Amino acid sequence: MRLTEQKYKHMQQLSNENGIISALAFDQRGALKRLMAKYQETEPTVAQMETLKVLVAKELTPYASAMLLDPEFGLPATKARAQQAGLLLAYEKTGYDTTTTKRLPDCLDLWSAKRIKEEGADAVKFLLYYDVDSAQELNAQKQAYIERIGSECVAEDIPFYLEILSYDETIADAGSLAYAKVKPRKVIEAMKVFSEPRFNIDVLKVEVPVNMHYVEGFAQDQVAYSKAEAKAYFKEQDQATPLPYIYLSAGVSAKLFQDTLVFAKEAGARFNGVLCGRATWAGSVKAYIENGEEGARQWLRTIGRKNITDLNKVLQATASSWEDR
Repeated sequence: MRLTEQKYKHMQQLSNENGIISALAFDQRGALKRLMAKYQETEPTVAQMETLKVLVAKELTPYASAMLLDPEFGLPATKARAQQAGLLLAYEKTGYDTTTTKRLPDCLDLWSAKRIKEEGADAVKFLLYYDVDSAQELNAQKQAYIERIGSECVAEDIPFYLEILSYDETIADAGSLAYAKVKPRKVIEAMKVFSEPRFNIDVLKVEVPVNMHYVEGFAQDQVAYSKAEAKAYFKEQDQATPLPYIYLSAGVSAKLFQDTLVFAKEAGARFNGVLCGRATWAGSVKAYIENGEEGARQWLRTIGRKNITDLNKVLQATASSWEDR
């Protein structure tokens, strides 16, 4: 993997002095609305969403190497982040068409890689739902879409972070035991596909290859994998790509995410950091709705800060520099 001088500078801006990407993710839109709606009877407003993103950016980016935001509700937060923190902006529309299993990708209508760069971003992030076992024609359509975005990023000389969310068209519940059993292959094979040079991807943002709730020693009930099997999947995932890769938190608790990173390191995974979202800031939503800006600020300065500083300590002991890859 070779980087242009400009991409290299952007990648340095997105990582800490050790080349580890300790990034805070708050590009949630539909998911944030649903989370807010749990604590209030009225529809969450644009102002509420923008304000919470600003609060999180202001309070937590001093402890992050970068922040991922969305251009729809996150632009005010881009101005509130700490000066040293790099910026990623999401390029995809939120959610997907639930009337079909295709989960086709779609870019935000009013945005382009050029406009994202002009907004001051250090990278373009795009989320893709991908089932390696879908029809060849459907997956070719998704691959062509990613090729177009990759070409845009090459033209603008800006890093391209691809977030892959694997799924199974025949299993509705991604948290089920049935999906847990097929997840490793889905995640690993998708990584292999999008590691090909034709996509011009600089960093893969990926799920861990197992559902930790079904790993021996972590599971409360049913077990899908022994510890040895789970570690083998982490090792296989690491060997599936020559690209730098970072883990997403997938909405699990802060403690479980941190324990997962330790487990990954023990398994031999040479991951290069995280883009961690709800595991860091989720509790601030309830505090904001019930106690306003001051309530959210207080939560972020205590529990939120502890979440992110604890995560940084774990990353220091487990992650490796993206430059190694």
